Amino acid sequence: MPSWNIHTAHVERLLRDEGAAALGVRNVDAFLVGNLAPDIYVGYMVPNPTKKIAYRETHFADPGFVPEPRYGEFFERFCTPDAQGHVSDVVLGAWAHLMADNVYNHRNNAFIDAHGILPGEETRVRKQGDFDLFGRTLDISLVPRIDADVVAQCAAFPQYAIEERDVRATAESLARIVADNAARHVYGTPAYSMLPVDFFATTFDEVHERICRGLKAYAAGDPAWGVPQPW
Repeated sequence: MPSWNIHTAHVERLLRDEGAAALGVRNVDAFLVGNLAPDIYVGYMVPNPTKKIAYRETHFADPGFVPEPRYGEFFERFCTPDAQGHVSDVVLGAWAHLMADNVYNHRNNAFIDAHGILPGEETRVRKQGDFDLFGRTLDISLVPRIDADVVAQCAAFPQYAIEERDVRATAESLARIVADNAARHVYGTPAYSMLPVDFFATTFDEVHERICRGLKAYAAGDPAWGVPQPW
């Protein structure tokens, strides 16, 4: 799965290239937390969360070899606008996270199928190692400021409440990741084990464009903004 440095890099690019207003984002900190939200209760990224929720529930996918989350199902169930036509920034971020996971994993699965690479534990480890290397090539600096609005949006997250303690632990975990990315930054072209260099450049751009297309449609008032986009 894309790691939090990759998700954070996407948020930073969205804000830099498009701007929050063009995407319908009102609270950037809440949007960043939302981009991490599906992973908070899976049990790996946030130490000692107040609860654990199965991956198949948080990501709408069977946790098999390399799952492709059904972000369209998340949209249909949880992206209902309020009376003012707004969807919370945490929900927008969670949708973007699931969209990113879907695209990265779909492209990975298409690659191994096209090259006759058998799925299995060895392939999964090689894939994850390549993703980890790619994540450390990215320059990231954004860490969310947890204010009352972020806490309230997380508590009201319609899929499951995100407790304040876990929200603050999420910000602390991301701060450590940002620091580690700077300390162990990978310069130049990494020696990937399985995936080619252009896989990451192409897929990073594709994820960006797909998230942009959806959120710009949301900002323009399109009620079908989050439905799955064609390949």
